[in-house]
Amino acid sequence: MDKKPTYKQFGEKAILIEWQAIIDDKILKDILLFVEKIKLKKEINYIDLIQGYNSLTIIYKEFIQDFENEFTLLQTVYASTLKTAKQDYFTWEIPVCYDLKFGIDLDEISEISNLEIEQIIKLHSETIYKVYFIGFLPGFLYLGGLHEKIFFDRKPNPRLHVAKGSVAIGGMQTGVYPQNSAGGWNVIGKTPINFFDVENPNPCFAKAGDFIKFKPISLDEFYQL
Repeated sequence: MDKKPTYKQFGEKAILIEWQAIIDDKILKDILLFVEKIKLKKEINYIDLIQGYNSLTIIYKEFIQDFENEFTLLQTVYASTLKTAKQDYFTWEIPVCYDLKFGIDLDEISEISNLEIEQIIKLHSETIYKVYFIGFLPGFLYLGGLHEKIFFDRKPNPRLHVAKGSVAIGGMQTGVYPQNSAGGWNVIGKTPINFFDVENPNPCFAKAGDFIKFKPISLDEFYQL
């Protein structure tokens, strides 16, 4: 990786760390390793670590008295060779019904992209996507790896209601709405799988670094599941 991350004050109790502004697997690995190193350092008195595609925000328990000192500590931790625990990453197979009953934007994508609906489904479901981070809504997975042939701009006027479980495309990304929400992504299908359950000890089953594989299912199979 060419550039080291930069550090800046983010309010009175947070530091924003930023990498190069691209979606990149090496940057993701670098952020995840940095997160594990931070967790090992008791001197970093944080309450939350918020990860993005190319950023990490550290929320501290107390007001930061000297940001420059904290920047220096974080840079030392980043450059260290601390031995972190090996992380296990999983591939989750997610059933998706691409029937037009749920894939309400498939016709429009097909017409504008000059691809048959079957081609769109094939391109979308053949890819193994990487989970880069979770955000926007609890349990909303930001996935990298969408085939460039099905890149499709977000809607200029977002819908006021997108159904829970909707599988959608927004620009160069794809994802699943974990709950009913407003949203501007293009809906191409629906999964019966629950992506966020507050009753579970781990409300979202997937984490950054995991993989998602979508498996096409019929309308009958959707209702059976």
